[in-house]
Amino acid sequence: MDSNELKRRTKQFAHRCIKAAGTLPENKLGRHISGQLIRCSTSVAANYRAVCLAHSKAAFTAKLSIVIEEADESDFWIEFEVDEKLLKQKQVSELRKEAQQLVSIFLASRKTIQTRTRNNQ
Repeated sequence: MDSNELKRRTKQFAHRCIKAAGTLPENKLGRHISGQLIRCSTSVAANYRAVCLAHSKAAFTAKLSIVIEEADESDFWIEFEVDEKLLKQKQVSELRKEAQQLVSIFLASRKTIQTRTRNNQ
């Protein structure tokens, strides 16, 4: 999968999370979860773009680690919405699956770059 495809996927993921956040109730918990989900899901997309512009392997790995953390946090907040019965599992199952796939893709990328870095030392 190339970087343009991942840019598209991460941006689309952010859009889908924003839409899900917009369906949450207008109460203290709904607003909190909505804000958290919007923040971390848009961070996935924004930080992946920064990964693509990294000037060194160290910068690449550091930014990629942020992408991984934010994608996993997005999955957490989506799961939490279901736990709190704010959304039904079937409403967000595809969104959770995408979050988990993104985490897996980026973990594999980080592992590859770390292995290459170790082998070149």
